[in-house]
Amino acid sequence: MAQKPSIPKGTRDFGPQETAERNYIFDTIRSVFKTFGYAQIETPAMENLSTLLGKYGDEGDKLLFRILNSGDAFAGADFSKPLAPQVCEKGLRYDLTVPFARFVVQHQNEISFPFKRFQIQPVWRADRPQKGRYREFYQCDVDVIGSKSQVNELELVQIVDRVFSLLDVRVVVKINNRKVLTGLAEICGFPDKVVDITVAIDKLDKVGLEAVEDELREKGLSAQAIAVVEPVLKLSGTTEEKLAAMRALMDGGSASGVVSQAGLLGLDELEELFGLIRAAGVKNPVEMDLSLARGLNYYTGAIFEVKALDFPIGSICGGGRYDNLTGIFGLPDMSGVGISFGADRIYDVLKGLEKFPEGLRSATRLLLANMGELPFILPVAAALRSAGVPVEIYPEAAKLKKQFDYADRKAIPFISINGSEEAAAGRVNLKDLRSGEQRTFDCADTAAMLAFLNG
Repeated sequence: MAQKPSIPKGTRDFGPQETAERNYIFDTIRSVFKTFGYAQIETPAMENLSTLLGKYGDEGDKLLFRILNSGDAFAGADFSKPLAPQVCEKGLRYDLTVPFARFVVQHQNEISFPFKRFQIQPVWRADRPQKGRYREFYQCDVDVIGSKSQVNELELVQIVDRVFSLLDVRVVVKINNRKVLTGLAEICGFPDKVVDITVAIDKLDKVGLEAVEDELREKGLSAQAIAVVEPVLKLSGTTEEKLAAMRALMDGGSASGVVSQAGLLGLDELEELFGLIRAAGVKNPVEMDLSLARGLNYYTGAIFEVKALDFPIGSICGGGRYDNLTGIFGLPDMSGVGISFGADRIYDVLKGLEKFPEGLRSATRLLLANMGELPFILPVAAALRSAGVPVEIYPEAAKLKKQFDYADRKAIPFISINGSEEAAAGRVNLKDLRSGEQRTFDCADTAAMLAFLNG
C-alpha cells in the first residue's frame, strides 16, 4: 500500500478558497503601501549564510534553515572539523529585513535615497510549530532607508492604522524605543547586559514577570538591578505619565543614581513620535509599552508591535528603527525603519472573526451551462471575458441538476441555461442564483448582460 502523502510540520496547503482569502489580505496591504509611495521588490528565497548569521542574535541563528551545498555535500567533508561550514553555505531567509539591507548595499548606485520599498514573500524559521506560529509563513514588509526623520515612524503607524481599518480588525499599536532599554541596562548597573535584558524582557507576555526575573538572575543580574527593572515593566498610566516617570529614572532618579544619556534620547524620540501620532489623528489605539523589547539585535530606536484586540493570538505586526544594519555589509550611516505584517496570523484573525468578504468564495461570476449548444455560447463567453467577467463553461452536457450542484459548491452567483430555442433566437438567459431573478438578453448585447451581472 502506498504511503499516505503529508507535508512538513509547520507548513500548510491553501486551496482555492484560502488562496483567494490570502490574496485579499495581500491586495489590501499592497494597496495601502502604494498610497504612501512605497515600491515593490523581491529577493531570493535563499541567501548566503554569511548574510544571515549574526543578525538575529544567538536564538535567531538557531532557527535558520541551512541548505546543503548539494546532494552529495558530505562526500568531500573533513569529519575531523566542524561539518556545518563545510556542507552548508546558504540558508533560507529568516525575515525580509536583512535581505533588504543586503539589497540596498548591493544596488546602492541604482536607487535613490530615501528608498521606500515593500516586499511580500515567504520566510522560514526552524521554530516549534504551534497555534499562530509556522515554519513557513509570509511577511509583508515595508521599509524606508536613508532618512532619520520620525515622519517615517509615523507613516508606519498610519499604514498599520489604514490596513486594519480596511480589514475591519481592531488593533492596538505598542511602541517602545531600544535606547530606553539601553538606558535601563545602564541605570541598573549592567550596561554590558543590554542584550540579555532585552531578550528576557521580550518574553514577558509569554512567560510572565517571575520567569523574566528568573532569567535575569541566570544572566548574572543582581537583586538590586532586578529591583530597578521590575517597576519599569509594571509602569502604567498615560503616555505623558510614563514618559515623566522614565525621564526621572534616566536622569539619576534610580537607586544607582546613574544618568543615562541614551535613555533620555530614547524618551525624547518617543515624545516626538507620540506628538506626531496625535497630530495625524490615528484611529486605532497607540500606547507606549516599556516592556516591549523585540528580540532582534539590529534595532536601535523605535520598536513596534501590533496586536488584535478581539482575537487571542500573538503579535500580528512588528518592526522598528535600525541604524547599523547596512553597515554590517559595508554601507555605514544609513538609517532605516520598517514594519512587517504577519500575513498568516492576520489570516487566522480574519478567519476567526469571520471578516472575509462573502464574494471571495468563488473567482467565477457566471457559469454557462452546457446544453449541447457550444457554438452558440462560446462567443458569449469570449465577449464577457473580454469585458472582465470571470466565466466558466461546464465541460460536459450533463444533467442540469449536476451543473446546478457544481455552481452551488463553488458559490458561483449566476448561471446561464441556453438550449436550441435560445440559440435559434439568438437570446441568452441569465439567472441570479441568490435572488432568483432571471432575464433574457440579445446575445450581442454584452453591455446589458454586464449591467445585470454587476448589478
